[in-house]
Amino acid sequence: MAAQPESEVTPSQAGLLFVLGRQDGALIGEAGAALDLGPAGISGLVDRMAAARLVERRADREDGRAWRVWLTPKGRAVQVRAKAAATEINAALTEGFSSAEIDIVARWLTSIQTKFPRATDE
Repeated sequence: MAAQPESEVTPSQAGLLFVLGRQDGALIGEAGAALDLGPAGISGLVDRMAAARLVERRADREDGRAWRVWLTPKGRAVQVRAKAAATEINAALTEGFSSAEIDIVARWLTSIQTKFPRATDE
């Protein structure tokens, strides 16, 4: 995705757009967990995306210490285009492989995440 010249967002930014496409208004910590990012990583990502007007940060109504992230109209439009691009990329990556082979690769990648979790101090 990052190598495509027409890409409007980085893979990390697309990931956050996809998370918010499923759960707009997610807590920042929830979004970070979904992307396997620590507090500093998700905070910086949200800051950059807010500066680009793709998302906005709003205080949680029930917990004034917590922040939620919401898609902006621009973010929604970019999310639709990023999802279409990801679909094309996934089709190209999986072309020529059976469903069983793709399942094995997915299982292997998941096992790497389990065996080598992200450091907690990131």
